[in-house]
Amino acid sequence: MAFGPDFAREMKADEDAQVTALLDLAFGGPAESRLVQALRKSRVIAGETVLPYQGQIIGYFALSYMVKPKGWLCLAPVAIHPDWQGKHHGQRMMGLLSEWARISQTPVVVLGDPTFYTRCGFSLAMAANLTSPYPIDHTMLAGVAGKPPREALVYHPAFGES
Repeated sequence: MAFGPDFAREMKADEDAQVTALLDLAFGGPAESRLVQALRKSRVIAGETVLPYQGQIIGYFALSYMVKPKGWLCLAPVAIHPDWQGKHHGQRMMGLLSEWARISQTPVVVLGDPTFYTRCGFSLAMAANLTSPYPIDHTMLAGVAGKPPREALVYHPAFGES
């Protein structure tokens, strides 16, 4: 019998402290947990997903609403507990998210490592015509079919504060 994390699910309100601890550990400091707190305070979080295991949170990601384009989501942050990294749990979570984005036709933007996120279903090519305050060569998109969109990305101001 295989042992490992449970299925990813929506974060519960009483898991905030565990998520904060995970983010601080995974990122080596509080910048990402402060970002999440600022996004929550601004009420722009569209959803928070956790990966639980034996009462602990070992994985997390947040989706927040982009300022522009309307209806688009931003994926950040994404974290897997260091003891669980390299075991494909993050890839599984991101793969499920990119498939949800495709099926629901909800554009999801991520800024990160192209090697990782493209394996999970995000596309550099679909983001090629976007303009962004962040490096476009690390910006990927899921949930969009057809021609790559020409849009200017405007992130919530909390992203500039972290």
